[in-house]
Amino acid sequence: MPSGWSSSRDPSPEASRLLIERAHEELVAGNLDDRRLQQVRPIVRDSWQRAWRDRVGAEGLPRLDFTREALETYRTAHPLAGAMDLIRTLLLPGAPEDSGVIVAVGDHAGRLLWVEGDLQQRMLSGEMGFVEGANWSEGVVGTAAPGTALALGESVQIHHAEHYNRLVQPWSCTAAPVFDPETRRILGVLDVTGGSEAATPQARMLVDATARAVEAELMIARLRARAEAPATASAPRRPLRASVQRAQLQVLGRDRARLEAAGDASSGERVIELSARHAEILLMLAVHRQGLSADRLAELVYGEGASPDTLRPEMVRLRKVLERISPELVPQSRPYRLPIALETDAQNVLSLLDRGAHRVALSAYRGPVLPDSDAPGVVELREGLRGTLRETMLTEASVDVLLSYADIPEGADDAEVLRLCLEMLPARSPRRAGLVSRIEKLETSA
Repeated sequence: MPSGWSSSRDPSPEASRLLIERAHEELVAGNLDDRRLQQVRPIVRDSWQRAWRDRVGAEGLPRLDFTREALETYRTAHPLAGAMDLIRTLLLPGAPEDSGVIVAVGDHAGRLLWVEGDLQQRMLSGEMGFVEGANWSEGVVGTAAPGTALALGESVQIHHAEHYNRLVQPWSCTAAPVFDPETRRILGVLDVTGGSEAATPQARMLVDATARAVEAELMIARLRARAEAPATASAPRRPLRASVQRAQLQVLGRDRARLEAAGDASSGERVIELSARHAEILLMLAVHRQGLSADRLAELVYGEGASPDTLRPEMVRLRKVLERISPELVPQSRPYRLPIALETDAQNVLSLLDRGAHRVALSAYRGPVLPDSDAPGVVELREGLRGTLRETMLTEASVDVLLSYADIPEGADDAEVLRLCLEMLPARSPRRAGLVSRIEKLETSA
């Protein structure tokens, strides 16, 4: 069967594209009153402004929110997993690898769980981070069909230059949210990405129809399961706590760590911010998965010679906080340890560096680990990550990635980094002059 994605007219002519590009440049520069913005589609303009207010980067890569193992576990239990065959049948008929488009399925938070379709297109889109496990929510990459569809709760088409992120502007896409057929809570998002053919009126009708077909399939499966379930006594049952399938602690560039716990389809994702002390304790337990004695944990959090008696009241309070999310997150004692693996964004960056994904690792690095913390264990992790990042940039990174590193606080005033950039750049590169000026200023102030 041939691909159903035939070429069609480009809905965004060159003149219109040029206007949109100029309007985008003005908005990114902070000129929100520029008259050209009024000629951009309102749905796009509003999304741009949300991204600008949230300080979304116009050229950054999306962060990877899952390790390969965590992704496999999470998506296997996701409610859309059972609908993947239907999605492939409707959106990728024939030979998917020659379809000319990419079909992605994400969760309610915009994280891509499946990315399938044309092999050549997937190789190209991987350069902008359109891969399984990446976060394509509007708060991370700005205006793009998957994230904007989730933000608005309706199907969306984004054409080329309408994307907020410049790396995505060669592409067009159509996306539609998938709702729980009973609660109407958003379960995930379907997206088709490619050239102009991925954002035609026909594409929108097809993606919308597929989303509705998936919802109907989910409802039928539930009704069938209920009909086949054995009859049970009507005695009241105690509600069960939802199990945690994945938990992550975000500590990069944050003084108040963010704990995200993802459960099954019924419980969704729970997010809380932790106090500074609780963040330090939980981070140490996440890093030291084998467990820590009370004496050692007290030293890592409070300093050498600290008494476990200082730690115990905080552990009681932390347990009460975590109990409200799930018993599976409550630390055990003797030694103190977490019952389940708790991922951290800091360890994710180290893993990406180790795998050679330098550009993605740099994008995932949001700043120092709990920057205001002086807990010895946190300071050691912070400096270790910073040192590993710097060493990897100096010894393994390409010149483009090294230049990006030189633009963040960790590399901006590093003369060795700037000199290496200068050595790696071509002799006629326009960026050389700026590097020379920065090096001279550093030498003058030294």
